[in-house]
Amino acid sequence: MIRLLKHIVFWLALSAMTVSHAQRTSLTIDDLDDEQLVSVIIFIEDEKLMDTAIKRIDQNWKQEFIPMMLENFMFSQSRYMRTKIMNLLQEKTEQKFRNNVNDWYHWLWNEPTYANETYDDFKAFLYKNIDPRFEKYFSGRGETSTIRLDEIRWGGVQQDGIPPLRNPDMVGADEATYMQDDNIVFGIENNGDARAYPKRILAWHEMFVDEIGGEKISGVYCTLCGTVIPYKSGDYNLGTSGFLYRSNKLMYDRRTQSLWNTFMGEPVLGPLVGQGIRLEYVGVVTTTWGEWKKRHPDTKVLSLDTGYTRDYDEGEAYKDYFDTDELMFSTPFSDDRLKNKQEILALRFPASPDEQLAIDTEFLNTHPVFMGKIGLQNFVVLTDSSGANRVYDSAGLIFTDYDQDITVTDRNGETWSITEDMMTSSSGKTLERLPAHRAFWFGWQAAFPETKLIK
Repeated sequence: MIRLLKHIVFWLALSAMTVSHAQRTSLTIDDLDDEQLVSVIIFIEDEKLMDTAIKRIDQNWKQEFIPMMLENFMFSQSRYMRTKIMNLLQEKTEQKFRNNVNDWYHWLWNEPTYANETYDDFKAFLYKNIDPRFEKYFSGRGETSTIRLDEIRWGGVQQDGIPPLRNPDMVGADEATYMQDDNIVFGIENNGDARAYPKRILAWHEMFVDEIGGEKISGVYCTLCGTVIPYKSGDYNLGTSGFLYRSNKLMYDRRTQSLWNTFMGEPVLGPLVGQGIRLEYVGVVTTTWGEWKKRHPDTKVLSLDTGYTRDYDEGEAYKDYFDTDELMFSTPFSDDRLKNKQEILALRFPASPDEQLAIDTEFLNTHPVFMGKIGLQNFVVLTDSSGANRVYDSAGLIFTDYDQDITVTDRNGETWSITEDMMTSSSGKTLERLPAHRAFWFGWQAAFPETKLIK
């Protein structure tokens, strides 16, 4: 999956330096400083020259070389060079993870930050050889980053290599003969406009940009961490960057090539950082097609006519990944209170920005009415017969019964009916829906290590 062009020659690598062509073609290892040598070492083709370069890096070793040499190990096309790099890493760090890159990163991310002030340019130079657009993500932008640069890992694709669906074709429920009632869909209603995005289709694209209820919505689906979050994206044209942070995809915006945190909906690297930008996210419900169309007979649903050729059968996308509890990319943490890919309902509210809560969906299946509070926010979670969860502001009221359809009863015996945007009582009072989404436990806990958990 991870490949560089095999025939990049040494002098081409040196073109990153501001020297003339004539100077460049006569450069030798002795003309490079240590950081430059680390940056170009994997482009050396002669084994004797490799030995010379490794020996010099060994003699002038700095801890700041660790993340760079680890990335060099992953991308080198030479087995000889990879062996040399790994031997050096094990000697200098006294760690014996051998070729297990995930274990190396798990260790590294629990160490102090070793990256130096040239690390952003190192990453820019390395990854532009995969996709020239990657260079702008990193070049000269290290000081803007709100996350550790060594925690930004390449996911194996180019920019938008997993193609987002932009203004995708939608069809009415009666036209969606390809859908089965037990198919999983991500349901969104905004300003009365109901849409269903089948997991079987969206998992191949991991993002959609659509107009729902008159507003531009960018829905990002991180298949690795099991999360769909729809954002009101306004003027920002978001896409799939190709990179990950703690196994969660990073978005990018086309205008500035800033990288964005998917869970937070805010830029974390690039010129947009520090401008107070945080996108508003809207509610999404994970449910079955049969349940969603029963509640929303006028819904539109994502068409199979995406413009791409994929196996859109139920359960085919990421089948091997979803069938195991193993991770594809490591995070800094290990928390065995739940299995890695156990689904949780993820709760975070503007009224309590520094507190987060994860509720095991299996717990919610046996507690169709769950009352709770995060900071100043009182809430109730209602779980219907399909296992779908909806969260509402409870305003301090106590709800005691839910028919797992549309009717809820409070402690005073008053009945309430639920819709996607509110609860309405028989006397006309209303309570608003609160946005929430699902996630795999490991992904949510990696993003919010201090999260509370109910299981």
